[in-house]
Amino acid sequence: MFTGIIEETGRVRNIKNGASSSVITIEAKTVLDETKLGDSIAVNGACLTVVKISDGYFDADVMAETLRRSNLKRLKKGDFVNLERAMKAGGRFGGHIVSGHIDTEGIISGLKKEDNAVWVTLACPREIMKYVVMKGSAAIDGISLTVADVTETGFSVSVIPHTNRETTLLSKKTGDFVNVECDVLSKYVETILTFKENYKPEDTRIDMNFLTKNGFI
Repeated sequence: MFTGIIEETGRVRNIKNGASSSVITIEAKTVLDETKLGDSIAVNGACLTVVKISDGYFDADVMAETLRRSNLKRLKKGDFVNLERAMKAGGRFGGHIVSGHIDTEGIISGLKKEDNAVWVTLACPREIMKYVVMKGSAAIDGISLTVADVTETGFSVSVIPHTNRETTLLSKKTGDFVNVECDVLSKYVETILTFKENYKPEDTRIDMNFLTKNGFI
């Protein structure tokens, strides 16, 4: 489990692509402290397992499903990425619950400065917007951010100067892809409320009829 508080930005040293997977080598410093083989490090929010550690860098396997869901497939040698080690038991919980399992890629559709902050607007697939809540949390490229505006086709966050300095987010431009992980609690709630025998994911639907029938309205 992660918190969405980025510890450092690393640089992609090498990428070895297989038939449908890859091995990524990332230069880093802070996240290597006390890290051992088999530990988890979130790379742009995607939970990856450390398979090799050397002086100043680590290797991680990236499976096909992770490549399909995330922007890791778009990385090139020299790119910078957000890094966070898995949270220690008893550590500070500065962000929100982040599993490291990417829901989708979002596309940056707008960047607008407002005083000391920058509004970042994302276009996202409509099917995930039911998990995005006004003033709730979302992880963008692994960064824990507060949802400041929601539409049917996307949402916006406001990025403070500290986040700008410590992450890669504002180095991106309109049209770039970012990883989005919605708040995991909303997905658990949906499954609990809609579970039935012979459950199929495509049957899941929470609408006004469902809420009325079950006494929520």
